[in-house]
Parts: sequence; structure tokens; C-alpha cells
Amino acid sequence: MKTAGFPTSSDIYLEVNGRKVAVVQSYTAKSTKTSSVVEAFGEDQPVATIPGPRNHVLELTRLYATDEAVRDGLNFHNLDDFSLVICKPDRKIIYSGCQWSAIGETGNLGAMVVEKITIVAAKRIETKV
Repeated sequence: MKTAGFPTSSDIYLEVNGRKVAVVQSYTAKSTKTSSVVEAFGEDQPVATIPGPRNHVLELTRLYATDEAVRDGLNFHNLDDFSLVICKPDRKIIYSGCQWSAIGETGNLGAMVVEKITIVAAKRIETKV
């Protein structure tokens, strides 16, 4: 049974084609959106704003490849178009269409561990559970 309020490493994971390939110890997420103003002749203030595209950047810390992914030869540097799934007690957040932008590794012999990876996601979907 899960403890209320705090996700565990099994609650944060990377998915490729619907298959869990790595668990994540922690993450930080930042979403931004650019907007444009609409100005009208003779007005001293904008009359409206138009929403622009959203940008989702996440930094993941301590990724551990699953045993199955290790057997399949998972290479974090070759990950492409994957999803980050974050399960919380009352909802699930899925960042999809992900690409990595930076990878920092430290580790021991035989361990499939990535210390930090920065990813950019195309979409963010939140569902109630």
C-alpha cells in the first residue's frame, strides 16, 4: 500500500512504447508559455492577449534502468520519443513526446544508473485516478 502524499521511485518512471524502462528517484518540472498582446489603434493599453506555445522542461535525478530494459540493451543516450509518468495519490501526470537535452552520468561498474537527465516534453496530460 502506498503512503499518502509522497510518490516513491516506482511512482515516477520512463516509458517507451507503453513499457516501463527506468524508475526515477526525483524530478523538478518547469512549464512556461509565451503570450502575445493585441494592440488597437488609439488605445493606450493592449485589448487582449493571445496564448502561445507551452514548453515543458524537466530535470530527472537518479534514473535506474529496469532489469528487462538492461537485458534489451537500453542506452539512455538513444532514448527518443518517450514518456515520463508521475503517479500521485489522486492523479497521474504524463509528459509525452519527450526528448533528452542533457545527460550527466556517474556510476559504478555494472550499474545502469544515470545521475541527471534534462528532458523536454511535447505534451503534459493530467488525469484523475
